[in-house]
Amino acid sequence: MYESKNISTRVQNSEPSSTVMIADKARSLREEGKKVFDFSAGRAFEPTPGYVIEGAIDAMRAGDTHQTMAKGTTVYRKACSIKLQRENNITADPEKEIVATMGAKQGLTISLLALINPGDEVIVEDPCFVSYKQTIHYLGGKAVPVPLRPENNFRWNKDELEASISPKTKAIILCSPHNPTGVVHTYEDLQEIASLAVKHNLYVITDEVYERMAWGGREHINMATLPDMKSRTITLMSLTKSFSMGGWRIGFVYADQAIVRALEKLQQHLITSVNSFVQAGGAIAFGEEPLPEVKAYWTEWQKKVKYFTEALNDIDGLKCSMPEGSFYAWTDISALNISSETFANQLLMKENVAVIHGSSFGKIGENYIRITCVKSWEEINEGLGRIRTFVREL
Repeated sequence: MYESKNISTRVQNSEPSSTVMIADKARSLREEGKKVFDFSAGRAFEPTPGYVIEGAIDAMRAGDTHQTMAKGTTVYRKACSIKLQRENNITADPEKEIVATMGAKQGLTISLLALINPGDEVIVEDPCFVSYKQTIHYLGGKAVPVPLRPENNFRWNKDELEASISPKTKAIILCSPHNPTGVVHTYEDLQEIASLAVKHNLYVITDEVYERMAWGGREHINMATLPDMKSRTITLMSLTKSFSMGGWRIGFVYADQAIVRALEKLQQHLITSVNSFVQAGGAIAFGEEPLPEVKAYWTEWQKKVKYFTEALNDIDGLKCSMPEGSFYAWTDISALNISSETFANQLLMKENVAVIHGSSFGKIGENYIRITCVKSWEEINEGLGRIRTFVREL
C-alpha cells in the first residue's frame, strides 16, 4: 500500500467536501437498511422533467453518442444564448462567449485555471460554498475569506472588502442567490462590488446556479449587466438546481471571448467535451421557456422553504428566517451552546437526520446549520419532528 507521503501535498492539505461527504454517508446508511432523512446536499426531491429526459433519449437513439466540440455543441450554445437573452437581458455570442461545462463546479475550475497563477489571491465569501476555497487551493492560489456578518444581513461591508484586496488579488467569487445564507444581492449590492472590481482591475466570478430561486418578488441580477462589468465578469450557470438535474452535470460559462478562448483550450486537454446527449437535454431546458411542470417545481419549493423555516423558528433554541432566495434554511443554533459540527453529527447519529454544519462554510458559519428544504412533504414533516425531539433533549 502506498504511504500518505506519496499523495500530493495539495490533497493532503485539503478538506473533503462536507456537503458531499455527509450526503454520501446518509446514502450509505440507507443502503444498510436504515431510514435516513437527508437534508444535507442541495438536491431537490423532484425528478428531472420528463420532456428533458426524452430529448436526451432521442439524441442517444439518433446516434448522438460521440464527443462534441470542446466548447460544446452549436445547438447547446445557441440555447444558452437564447436563455441569457430571455431571462437575463444579456446578448451573448454563442460562438465566442459561451462554453459548455460539466456543471458549475467544473466551470469554476477552468475559470480559475484561466485566471490565476500560483500565489495569486481570490476573494471569497465567509460563509461560502465549500468547494470554492479548496478549488483555489488545488490550483496553487490563496483564498481570502471576507466575512458576511449577520449584523449586515450577510452582505459584505465595502470598506472591509476593499481592505482585503492586495496586489496579488486576481478575482472575487460571488454567489447570488447565496449558498448557504439565502441572500439575493440587489443592484446596489452588486454596484459596490463592481466599483471595486473596476478600481482594482479584478475579475468577478459569479455563481448563479440558484438564479430561479429568488423569493418574495426579488429579482436576480447578473453582474455582467452592470456598467463596465461585461468584460470582467465570468458567469457560471447550470441546470443542477433549477431543473432538478444534479446527476446530469451540465452547465455553461458566459464570459468575454478572450476568457472563452482560454476555457476552450483547457477543455480540450482536461475533459475533451461535455457529454453529447446531456447537451441535447440541456439545449431543450435552456432553449425554450420552461414548461408549466418546471415552474410548478419552483412554486412548490417556495412553499416548502417557507413552511420549513417557519417550523424551525418555532422550535425553542433555533432561529431561522425565510431566505431571500435559494432553498436552504440557514438556522442559528447559538442558543444551544453546541458546536455546529457536534450538532450535525449527533443529529445524524441519534435521529437519522442529515444536515450540514455551518462551520464547513467558514468561520462565520459556526453558529449555524444548513438544511435543504426541498424534500418530499412526508420527509419534511418527519424530519422536523425528529429535529424538534433532538433539540428538546439536548
